[in-house]
Amino acid sequence: MTRNTGSPRQSRPRTIGVWDVPVRLFHWLLVALIIVSFTTAQIGGNAMQIHELSGFTILTLVLFRVLWGIFGSTYARFADFVRRPAQAIAYARSLKRGRPAFYAGHNPLGGWMIVALLVCLLVQTGTGLFANDDIMTEGPLYNWVSKQTSDTLSEIHETNFYVLAVLIALHICAALYYLLGKRENLILPLFTGRKQLPEPQDAPESRGGPLWLALLLLALCAGGVYLLVR
Repeated sequence: MTRNTGSPRQSRPRTIGVWDVPVRLFHWLLVALIIVSFTTAQIGGNAMQIHELSGFTILTLVLFRVLWGIFGSTYARFADFVRRPAQAIAYARSLKRGRPAFYAGHNPLGGWMIVALLVCLLVQTGTGLFANDDIMTEGPLYNWVSKQTSDTLSEIHETNFYVLAVLIALHICAALYYLLGKRENLILPLFTGRKQLPEPQDAPESRGGPLWLALLLLALCAGGVYLLVR
């Protein structure tokens, strides 16, 4: 009988593909464009031309993300992460007790945060199309509505930004909470696309969502927004 005197081989933690390339590009492009939109709005003047272009691009990306939530890969789909409110409440309670269930994609609370952000961005970009600043900037659809309606939509556009800012702050705080408090890195997978599975958890690799389909959907959204604003 042969005895193994060597040290036991340590197995590496298993990782799986979670976030596809379109989701990752969407996320970081959106971060950059929101910063651009905020900065140009503060500067005003000629910078508002860049502000408008940034808004059109954000609208294109959000429309694409909605479609990708239907036709995209496993964890990008709304069907994977939009769960019943009761499940989100139950998850919040388990999080408070320190024993939350593991989700390879978005957890129930994170899923509703994604939905809230997408809706808020649609409101922001949609109202911006009709907005005006009473000085030199008018949205491309300003002439489609009355001045009173445009003023109302302008107010919504301005107020909704603060709602968006709060949601973004909560989103960042949640990521930091998981990183520092739960030792679960939710940020790195948005760069690498892969997520480490804690033992003894298991989850399937992301499937579906070919790149050609993403490019086709993005082109359709970009063409639609171009025709709308022109």
